[in-house]
Amino acid sequence: MGFPINRMRRLRATEPLRRLVRETQLAPDDFILPLFAVEGEGVRREIKSMPGNYQLSIDEIVKECEEVHSLGIGGVILFGIPEHKDEKASGAYDDNGIVQRTVRAIKRAVPSLVVVTDVCNCEYTSHGHCGLVVDDDVDNDITLTWLAKSAVSHARAGADIVAPSDMMDGRVAAIRDALDDAGLTKTPIMSYAAKYASSFYGPFRDAAESAPQFGDRRSYQMDPPNAREAMLEIELDVEEGADIIMVKPAMPYLDIIRMARDAWDLPIAAYQVSGEFSMIHAAARNGWIDLDRAMMESLTSIKRAGSDMILTYFAKPAARMLG
Repeated sequence: MGFPINRMRRLRATEPLRRLVRETQLAPDDFILPLFAVEGEGVRREIKSMPGNYQLSIDEIVKECEEVHSLGIGGVILFGIPEHKDEKASGAYDDNGIVQRTVRAIKRAVPSLVVVTDVCNCEYTSHGHCGLVVDDDVDNDITLTWLAKSAVSHARAGADIVAPSDMMDGRVAAIRDALDDAGLTKTPIMSYAAKYASSFYGPFRDAAESAPQFGDRRSYQMDPPNAREAMLEIELDVEEGADIIMVKPAMPYLDIIRMARDAWDLPIAAYQVSGEFSMIHAAARNGWIDLDRAMMESLTSIKRAGSDMILTYFAKPAARMLG
């Protein structure tokens, strides 16, 4: 038989053929769009380091969610930016807090849209850390009580999923127990199970106004060189009752997503974080890459690695491209 026997290029010859044999498919309902809620009315404050993203008042978030729903996007995740912060993150678990009121407004306007709430304290503390600071370190166990109260408050407001992002030990169990004790047994937990102390969070900290006032978060977020530790973190969260596990960031940790996919059958989320998003935009603005192609290639790589859902600031433009 003459050379070559297998001509791999046969099925790459045209776009219809490429679509026909494509192994990894993206869809709008794979995406969860992060949104930043602030006080006021008619507020649409551009986040300069994240093109096309804004701090939004509740009325503007409702409009955004109506568009998100019309595009078939899977859901939104809410981050709250309160007017006042304190050392006890009291705004996080205030039943009339910014996130709680935003959830209620969304659910009135778009009841079928999945609303996830970020359960953390860094946006609400005066120092920007994720819990009670004692002797320049975050006290793990006291912080668990704040997280549990926040999760219950969010769920009572109507959140479909609560997502603890703090990386305190034992937080999933504490939240699960609190939800169950409050009769909220049907509320799932999406755990930021493997959240790394990454350099890619910079633009987010501008958006959420949550940069630490001293030190950093490396004593509770994961050390980037570690992979086996991520598997243990995920295993513990699964044992404590997590319904969805998340890897954050996404693209620098595609190997972690794949390891998690191979080890567990739970749904896996991956967060394409602000730095990943802004880096692609910056390169495109300089003419170094094609924005749309880079956007879709990056999202496809995350899905191909094994994620079931992607938290991404590209959710709306990607959904429009997918039709």
